[in-house]
Amino acid sequence: MAEPGAPRHPGAPFSTLHLELSSTVDRVADELRRAVFDGELESGTPLREIALAESLGVSRPTVREALGVLVAEGLATREPNRGVSVSTPDPESVRDICRARLVLEGDGVRRWPTADETLRDAVRTSLVRYTSAVRAGATYQELNERHLAFHVSLVGLTGSPRLVAMAESLMVELKLALAQVDRIRRNAHDQADSHTALVMLLERGDVHGAETFLEKHLENAETSILAALGL
Repeated sequence: MAEPGAPRHPGAPFSTLHLELSSTVDRVADELRRAVFDGELESGTPLREIALAESLGVSRPTVREALGVLVAEGLATREPNRGVSVSTPDPESVRDICRARLVLEGDGVRRWPTADETLRDAVRTSLVRYTSAVRAGATYQELNERHLAFHVSLVGLTGSPRLVAMAESLMVELKLALAQVDRIRRNAHDQADSHTALVMLLERGDVHGAETFLEKHLENAETSILAALGL
């Protein structure tokens, strides 16, 4: 079955087929992400091209490309002779990511007093966006993205684009594990209160208190992730 927008003459020059296909791939990837974050597709679930194509009403090549997007994001894993499945967080990776986060985010917190005001405002804005999403009952995917964006904004206080890029890479690896924990524990309001408390410490100038708070927060996050995932 031809997908919407497919050209009548496939061999025509400057065909818009690939632009339309790209749009369809994006929509399929979005739906798969939603299903992963909402818990409809658990860790280890095989992502079969034929079944997905039939369910979503698209072609197998479209599904294949969308799965490639999820693999690149770390939400899915491709194994030789076994196909693609929803990623399963590795416990050692989770521990290592949390250690790395403390180094990056801790450095950002320590630099709060001397950071440019625009960088401090970015932290405040990201907190508001996260807490607003929590109050609005946003999807797990949106909560996850805004939650992690707040932590990246702490690294942004360093003023180093390279450190921010490193933090963003870590968050991609952590995204699936954290989403599963938040979904299992359903503690978004508690998380929002915790992040607010951290920023309040910074606003009061208690940098040491904020650093200690962050360390405990990340320790609890590691414990919660591993416990919730049964690792």
